[in-house]
Amino acid sequence: MTILELREKRNKAWNTAKAFLDSHRTEKGTLTAEDDTTYSRMEQDINDLGKEIARMERQEQMEAELSKPVNTPLTSKPAGGKEPEKKTGRASDEYRKAMVDAFRSNFKRVSNVLQEGVDADGGYLVPEEYDRRLIDTLTEENIMRSLATTITTSGEHKINIAATKPAAAWIEEGGALTFGDATFSQILLDAHKLHVAIKVTEELLYDNAFNLESYILDQFGKALGNAEEDTFLNGDGTGKPLGLFAATGGGTVANTLTAAIKSDDILDLIYALKRPYRKDAAFIINDQNLAAIRKLKDNNGAYIWQPSYQAGEPDTILGYKVRTSAYAPKDAISFGDYSYYNIGDRGSRSFSELRELFAGNGMIGYVAKERVDGKLILPEAVQIMKLKSE
Repeated sequence: MTILELREKRNKAWNTAKAFLDSHRTEKGTLTAEDDTTYSRMEQDINDLGKEIARMERQEQMEAELSKPVNTPLTSKPAGGKEPEKKTGRASDEYRKAMVDAFRSNFKRVSNVLQEGVDADGGYLVPEEYDRRLIDTLTEENIMRSLATTITTSGEHKINIAATKPAAAWIEEGGALTFGDATFSQILLDAHKLHVAIKVTEELLYDNAFNLESYILDQFGKALGNAEEDTFLNGDGTGKPLGLFAATGGGTVANTLTAAIKSDDILDLIYALKRPYRKDAAFIINDQNLAAIRKLKDNNGAYIWQPSYQAGEPDTILGYKVRTSAYAPKDAISFGDYSYYNIGDRGSRSFSELRELFAGNGMIGYVAKERVDGKLILPEAVQIMKLKSE
């Protein structure tokens, strides 16, 4: 019996045990002595299968190790420098090739090398190179990931904030000291689940195996990036991160305009931000507000908007960088140091295939999931100007 067959057998035994437990509980929620004995035997069978699977895995590893050649012949000219570093785990070439082979076979040929990436819900972690490409896509599509501080966490992440700071005071020679209190508060980064799912036909999978991999990762990256940017800007913190423009917990509202925006209003917004934050500050503006902002002039008749003449550099307003987003609210502009917005990534993103769910339609589902949170840890680091409603 193969390892895959043993795993399927263990999975079936576990489902049978759970069903037995649910159907044989008494009114008190317990089992009778006879049923408890039966369930214990089921548990023992599951444990025995697990031990046998582990034993066969060790045997395969030993056979693979012993089958390696003692001496490896030279097949190319000797070269100076260090040998290329051998990649292991999800970064290895073997893992990447096994993932592509699994795609081609509709996940019927699952190599043991993929076992390292088995997710708790039955999915497969994306190989390391693929995962890096997914993060690259998020960085490119999501302005907040390029501006904020990103933290990778394994659990709830607590950030300490100095709520009040000690102040100095003058005293007479020989006078008594006065003691103040320095208090601290905490910001908690939790984890909220974000996912994207698509369906593809079996024909597309079989006929376009190589490009399908790239297509799925690119589309998933864009979808996750767009959803993240929208939430990092507008999220209310309920089941999702808390956004910069949130009414409670977001940036500080510096001013609310009752008339059309003027150049002086931009100056008021800039100097509403405390001097230490202005060094690395930038604007975030909705795409639809660009026309009105670009028409603003100073007292000398010069446009305060300065287009960038260097590729890759953003435009500026009065010397400060401008970031535009379709997800920024139409009735507000923010100015601040966005490094004080913390993004907490909980673990790795996972990738799963849903083969049985759409089997009747000749389709296969794929799901990418991540757990992430985001909060502005210092509201005073971002000032917001509310625009006049149309």
